[in-house]
Amino acid sequence: MTSATDPHPHTESVSADWPPPAPTAAPPDKPPRWSLPALLAILVLAGVLYGWNLSGDSLNSFYSAAVYSGTQSWKAWFFGSLDAGNFLTVDKPPFALMIMGLSCRVLGFGTWQMMLPEIAAALGTIWILHTSVKRVFGHAAAALAALVLALTPITVAINRDNNPDTILVLLMVGGAALALRAVRTDRLLPLLGSAVLFGLAFNTKMLQGWIALPAVFAVYVYASKLGWKRKAVNLALAAVALAVSSFWWATAVSLVPADDRPYIGGSTDGSAWNLIMGYNGLGRVLGGEGNGGGGGGGGGGTFAGTAGIGRMFNEILGGQISWLIPFAFLALVAGLLLCGRAPCTDLTRAALVLWGGWLVLHYLTFAMAEGTMHPYYTTALAPGIAALTGAGGVTLWRAFRGGDVRWSWVLPAGFAVTGVWAIVLLRRATGWNTWLWPVVGVVMALAIVGLFVLRTAASGTRLRLLGVSVAAAVVAALAGPTAYAASPAFSAGTGGMGGTNPTAGPSTGGGMGGPGGGAGRGGFGDGNGQMRPGGGNGELPQGGAPGGTNGEFPGGGTPPDGTGTGTGAGTGTGTGTARGGPGGMGGSVDSALVSYLEKHQDGAKWLLAVSNSQSAGQLILSTHQPVISMWGFTGTDRAMTLTRLKELVKKGELHYIQLGGGGMGGNSSLSQEITGWVQKNGTAVKASDYSTGKSGSTSGTTSQTGSTSTVYRLDPSDVG
Repeated sequence: MTSATDPHPHTESVSADWPPPAPTAAPPDKPPRWSLPALLAILVLAGVLYGWNLSGDSLNSFYSAAVYSGTQSWKAWFFGSLDAGNFLTVDKPPFALMIMGLSCRVLGFGTWQMMLPEIAAALGTIWILHTSVKRVFGHAAAALAALVLALTPITVAINRDNNPDTILVLLMVGGAALALRAVRTDRLLPLLGSAVLFGLAFNTKMLQGWIALPAVFAVYVYASKLGWKRKAVNLALAAVALAVSSFWWATAVSLVPADDRPYIGGSTDGSAWNLIMGYNGLGRVLGGEGNGGGGGGGGGGTFAGTAGIGRMFNEILGGQISWLIPFAFLALVAGLLLCGRAPCTDLTRAALVLWGGWLVLHYLTFAMAEGTMHPYYTTALAPGIAALTGAGGVTLWRAFRGGDVRWSWVLPAGFAVTGVWAIVLLRRATGWNTWLWPVVGVVMALAIVGLFVLRTAASGTRLRLLGVSVAAAVVAALAGPTAYAASPAFSAGTGGMGGTNPTAGPSTGGGMGGPGGGAGRGGFGDGNGQMRPGGGNGELPQGGAPGGTNGEFPGGGTPPDGTGTGTGAGTGTGTGTARGGPGGMGGSVDSALVSYLEKHQDGAKWLLAVSNSQSAGQLILSTHQPVISMWGFTGTDRAMTLTRLKELVKKGELHYIQLGGGGMGGNSSLSQEITGWVQKNGTAVKASDYSTGKSGSTSGTTSQTGSTSTVYRLDPSDVG
């Protein structure tokens, strides 16, 4: 029973009376001695997984170039420009780039300087989730939730990359935790803080940062003890805070005249509002707007498998995120049933609804998305899975130990389903740690038998054996995802996973940008399950350039450090050249030509104009010079027009432009118009101009498609 002065009598109404707590549970106000050391150990483990064996080769050169450009120009830092000359931005709002850019401005540009904020954000997410779960479900649930989050394979992979998703998840988890605090304390400030964090999440990946908001709103409306009038006022204030923190950047961008700002990458008209509603909005769910289509082709179908309710369990995504999804859903349903008729203000139910809503909303959004859907997007599912696994696991344990035999089968059933699904996932990875799935099966089976036999143990050896059984079941449940999670940091040769589409573990499915495929599977990898730049037949995600047949970096050229190897599915190996920049699809600009361009830049702001952002980004990192991406990441941006090109040439801001090589050039009318004008008015750079021992042919290399890229020189006198 609770006292009349207890400000939250509902919080103990279910957990104290039903189901009964485990006999060894510590009092809520006295943390067990193991709690803090356990959390610190999990954070150390996570830090090793996220930071060990990091290499610049494994990062996304698209974002790396933008971060570097931000260290050279505050204007580029604010807009998120790919190049320091501010011709084109990346196709995301710049909040995550701003954080990495500030780190690199203070510490210098480099892999660790760029990744330090990302790793700190990842560790912060674990700490916040642990704290939030602990306040409602106790220390054991919090420790289990933190461990599950730390070991989620796709989370480990993306936390080793400079994509914005790591910071996105931190902001969303922080917003959810503050929302629960607002429900618990009835204070306005945590609610406003939650709104601000979700707004910053919007400025990290736009509408994806809002996916969990309906669950936050529902929990506050349903579970807060405040009156309806006070709730309405607080929610109105939170809505204002959300709007301001979400739209400040887009508003600021729109206030800058179009001629004074870079083209907003990913948009169709150069505006941030179009990017919000189109490419980074409904286009992600419905397809189109540069996102391709779903179903088995286009954006959604080629990265993460066909859209559908079972997508999270397919061969591409299953090993990345699905290991504990069945247990999490079972724990959610069982936990809500165990809450029974507790008051609507019950914090246990509120937390279950919040994290359950988080999981369901993200699951449905990603499963049914017809637009671009990369595997690493699913890292946003991990906090919901982790929270429900920890909270639900402890709740089911208490029910298992309670007096009602009707609940005695639920926890063992959850472990059994988890074990069976782990075996299915491990058997998909043909030839990879084949000993692991039999061990998981045997250990899980023995643990479940021990649970049933020892369920009523009260003390002594039988109780200790019951604890061993539970621990064995947890180890068996986490063995598979742990093996996957460890592969990016510790597997041989994983200096780089391919920063455009990082994944963990072995190859289990093909698909453009999916896990590395074996021969004939068309994966973006080396045939051994390792994500690598290049690949004979593996295409670069989001319509980018495939790697060269000799192991070239995507789009030709080399990784950011100027060296590296790549292996294609069914091809040989090759080595990139020392400063070779990328060209169009399959073409390359060799190091001698790069030196020639630098020597004859003649005061131009940009070294070169190329067709797409992958090529431009790698050249920026190789030369430390601004390079123009004419048509953006997907090749559909209308950033470069003939009028704009003539203006740049007339001002002497651009002298060289690369054409051909099968570049993306999705705007065919613009591409053809510019190509025709450049070929008519420009002067092709001959190989003999920059390299001895070569013929007088024009520069460039023959691509896989058989086309040749050529660099042209343009001067103000060429503009009629």
